[in-house]
Amino acid sequence: VQLQASGGGLVQAGGSLRLSCAASERTFSRYAAGWFRQAPGKEREFVAAIKWNGGRSYYSDSVKGRFTISRDNAKNTVYLQMNSLKPEDAAVYSCAAMVDYSHYDSSYYDTPSMYDYWGQGTQVTVSS
Repeated sequence: VQLQASGGGLVQAGGSLRLSCAASERTFSRYAAGWFRQAPGKEREFVAAIKWNGGRSYYSDSVKGRFTISRDNAKNTVYLQMNSLKPEDAAVYSCAAMVDYSHYDSSYYDTPSMYDYWGQGTQVTVSS
């Protein structure tokens, strides 16, 4: 599965952006999807994840209440709606996909090594 992230850009603090992650195959609908971010000099950080059917989503504490992950399996696409952006949200955002299982809990979805496929990143810059 190839993943293509897009939608990054420059936004003022308090503004919004919507990231998209388009997958190359219809089998993407069987995979959980996640968004991670990495700022310069920092480790990769989990942002949000969503189960294969969109039935449940997970968020890091730092974005909970501001970001929303969703998916449209008919379009093989996962979205990350980011509202009330802060300067500390600035980073390269990457999407990833993993084989999903019903018994998985949040500890699986926030772990980068669990993901099988990664897309290239899209830069998000937030000006103060």
